[in-house]
Order: sequence, then C-alpha cells, then structure tokens
Amino acid sequence: MNIQYITNDTGDTTAVIVPIEEWDAILFKLYQVEPERNDTEYLLQSETMKKRLTEAKNRSGGRSWEEVKNALDL
Repeated sequence: MNIQYITNDTGDTTAVIVPIEEWDAILFKLYQVEPERNDTEYLLQSETMKKRLTEAKNRSGGRSWEEVKNALDL
C-alpha cells in the first residue's frame, strides 16, 4: 500500500492519504464482512463527527468539480 501520513508541527499524525484504488479495495473487503454497515449512521454517533459533517454540509465558497478539473487541466 502507498499510504501517506500527514503530521503536524510536533510530529503527531493528523491525517492519512490512501490512494482511491486502495481505498475502494478496502471498502470492498469491508462490505464483504459487514454488508449492512452504514458509515453515516456510525459517524453520526459521535458528537464531534456530527458537528464536522454538519459544518461541511453547510460550507460554501468552495470550487465546483468543473473548476477544479479546469484548474488542473484534467
């Protein structure tokens, strides 16, 4: 796996980047084991995640996918 770890100024890991092909393979295997899994329901059990998801849903001012593709010449 070609996973990248993002760290902050003190060296603590704060995020992980997983290539989409590998992420899809992980999800495929997970859903074989847990076909009834509902990630949204799971995330909403956490008040912190509920707050983050709500903030992301209500966020504005970002770029559209078309703008991003054009900026990257995709």
